[in-house]
Amino acid sequence: MKISVSADMLDGIGADIAEELRKRGHEVAVHGALNDDESNDWARASEAAARDVAEGRADQGVVCCWTGTGASIAANKVPGVRAALCTDAYTAQGARRWNDANVLALSLRTTSLPLLDEILDAWFAADVTDDEDDLASIDHVAKIGRG
Repeated sequence: MKISVSADMLDGIGADIAEELRKRGHEVAVHGALNDDESNDWARASEAAARDVAEGRADQGVVCCWTGTGASIAANKVPGVRAALCTDAYTAQGARRWNDANVLALSLRTTSLPLLDEILDAWFAADVTDDEDDLASIDHVAKIGRG
């Protein structure tokens, strides 16, 4: 799977996230502080990763900033992106299953390497629900703001 990753700094898991994804067999595109040719601003880095997902250059994305909040907000501004700020494995699993989230947002401050491992395990193991009500909600969210 191709994963687009961004971080606005290399603190915390910032320096480790891309390598961890590669160890899991994913092809990784990097943005922000992970790419010497780009701005490390959280808004621009998160947008770049989210656009990769929305425009089909990546299957999923991971966006990181100090709290994860700004990265999540920026990614969610890109049409077609459903970014979820996840602080534990259960939330990551639910975001994939019930929300069909395609971008994982993480806090560089609060996500340790062992927690990152748990979150990624849950994120990649979860299948999107086939429940009609959940799918209708996912479809409704996609239409919000279209007029």
